[in-house]
Amino acid sequence: MGDVSNLPFGFGPADRDPDDKGDEERGDSGAPQGPFGFGLPGGVGGVGGFPGGAGGFDMSQLGQMLTQLGQMLSQSKPGSGPVNYDLAAQLARQQLAATTSSLTGSQRAAVVDAVKLAELWLDEATEFPAGATTAQGWSASEWVDASMPTWKRLCDPVAQRMAGAWVEALPEEVKAAAGPMVAMLGQMGGLAFGSQLGQGLAKLAAEVLTSTDIGFPVGQGRVAALLPENIERFTKDLDRPASEVLIFLAAREAAHHRLFAHVPWLSERLVGAVEEYARGIKVDTARFEELARGIDPSNPAAIEEAMQGGLFEPQTTPEQKAALARLETLLALIEGWVDTVVAAAVGGRLPGAEALRETLRRRRATGGPAEQTFATVVGLELRPRKLRAAAELWRLLGEQRGIHGREALWAHPDLIPTADDLDDPAAFVARSDAADPIAELEKLAGEPAPQDPEDPENKNS
Repeated sequence: MGDVSNLPFGFGPADRDPDDKGDEERGDSGAPQGPFGFGLPGGVGGVGGFPGGAGGFDMSQLGQMLTQLGQMLSQSKPGSGPVNYDLAAQLARQQLAATTSSLTGSQRAAVVDAVKLAELWLDEATEFPAGATTAQGWSASEWVDASMPTWKRLCDPVAQRMAGAWVEALPEEVKAAAGPMVAMLGQMGGLAFGSQLGQGLAKLAAEVLTSTDIGFPVGQGRVAALLPENIERFTKDLDRPASEVLIFLAAREAAHHRLFAHVPWLSERLVGAVEEYARGIKVDTARFEELARGIDPSNPAAIEEAMQGGLFEPQTTPEQKAALARLETLLALIEGWVDTVVAAAVGGRLPGAEALRETLRRRRATGGPAEQTFATVVGLELRPRKLRAAAELWRLLGEQRGIHGREALWAHPDLIPTADDLDDPAAFVARSDAADPIAELEKLAGEPAPQDPEDPENKNS
């Protein structure tokens, strides 16, 4: 997950083969791509193609570039932020219109019934009560609309930092010359980000099965949502009755909602890891300036080569790696807990439960086209690579300490297992200091604060 090869919004890796100049790295017209995936008209290579001869930045072509930018920006409205979400939603709905249809009343009713049954079974497998207050069937387009506020929270930090990083890396003479045009460049970036997000969400919406398919609820409120059309396509590849698959997925959806509803710090922890990652984004300023000075404005091929050489690639920082590690571990713990709880709830009731469990494990752990799309859109792979280890850890905890002892670890973020713990689940469960996490918290909370020897009251005591 920590591989920055999955860079968001058209940013490319620096280690790309310079001889590999395939069509995937160009716009439809064959023009070189700018930092947001756009190629400027006239063969100008976007911000990375600011022309500069051997003697430095050439001001003679700035006017032409700004005119071209103005033409592009005439389609956008100011103040739309780092990502044009209106455009993203519009594009996603347009792409989905040809392949999706409105749900029938029976499809929506089947979802409601499946969630109700799943909730009854989950009551025996966890202490956490039902987290969802409503069950709904969603079309792919309804998923896009319902999830947009979540994508805004996830995408904004990365998009803002990406945009700010390359602006910070501009040579000072370029900043001085561009002046107010920097804001217009940001506006253009919002269009480009929105366009790419819309395409990505259309692909995701055509594949996701529930509102929690990427590891956490993307809808607003406590709504357990399943996508019947996507589930029907998913079921065609399985040797199981459609009703059985629907109930199994409903149990996973309801289990996710129970966890997130009753562990209040969980959502913020996930988003916080994305924000930490974004704050660490940096651009190699020295390399930027070096390439800008060496570009010949009369040679479009040179500009193209510079753009394809990873000019705008963010540099991975230790802080980013740490944030990615925390995110990956937390996702694995979430998925592992859901896997364990659902297995306990439906294992003796659905004949194909174990086969479905394995199918979902592989689908979630290995990722697919949708997973890759998300990595491109947000810049992160939300993939729990240690899912099996996490599931084993929660299973062992349940066997040794019971359901109460297992759920108690979610009481505080400092109590949950670490990445090292997932490497040896049995050792974590056997640790004596983890036998009673609630008692440990109460002990810490009840300890008196250390006394200050300089305090007059302490001297007199």
